[in-house]
Amino acid sequence: MSEPGAVKFRPLASGSKGNCLLLETSETKILIDAGLSRRATLKRLEEAGVFPHEIDAILVTHDHIDHIQGVRLLSEKENIPILANVETAKGICQTHRSSIPFKIFTTGEPFCFQDLEILPFSIQHDTLDPVGFVIQTDQHRLGIAADLGVITDAIIRTLQSCDMLYVEANHEPEWVHACPRPASYKQRVLSRLGHLSNQDCARLLIETAHDKLQHVYLAHLSSECNSQEKALEVVSSTLQKYGIELPIACALQEKNSIPSEIQ
Repeated sequence: MSEPGAVKFRPLASGSKGNCLLLETSETKILIDAGLSRRATLKRLEEAGVFPHEIDAILVTHDHIDHIQGVRLLSEKENIPILANVETAKGICQTHRSSIPFKIFTTGEPFCFQDLEILPFSIQHDTLDPVGFVIQTDQHRLGIAADLGVITDAIIRTLQSCDMLYVEANHEPEWVHACPRPASYKQRVLSRLGHLSNQDCARLLIETAHDKLQHVYLAHLSSECNSQEKALEVVSSTLQKYGIELPIACALQEKNSIPSEIQ
């Protein structure tokens, strides 16, 4: 890190093909989720200038394969601790058919890891005990909220006062209805246990925006039912109606996103 107290955040992958986020402070480097293969994760880390032995832990939001594909091999071969709640840990072990050592946290209870204070907060998604995270240093707060079907008052309160946000803008509802996927897929995506639309994302940002919010990533964009251009257009135009201007970028799927640093 360039300066003590700074926080650098970089999505390495975001979307249904795999999710993996890199957070760096002067003392700590962690991944949030490891939904790429081990090989792909190491390649993205190398491109970001980070060696695998520098990763202090992997935080896991939930047990869907696009968030845990690389967890077992990264734990076994790179000796990286895996942090998850009990239900997610069970799901990971069942998926990988392997007993992985975990450091267990409890949803809703903040815990400390090196120079970070981490709050795993409950979200609604179609698996057992999925979470988002607010990760705090002495000076900064980063909010992670993706793979959630509905915005609640508790989520809004939790994400307020963050310096940086990574929030889901998964789809455009009309594009979901028009896509050739089965009705069951459409019902899932649009349900309270599915994913946030561009409009939902904008509403969440309206409730959480403040003068010190330095950067927003739009996350988990659907490759079929959204586009970077559409997500940015809908979110930005909605915010502008409320007189809100924020520095917004889309988190990318096929390559590392441009990093952001908060001082």
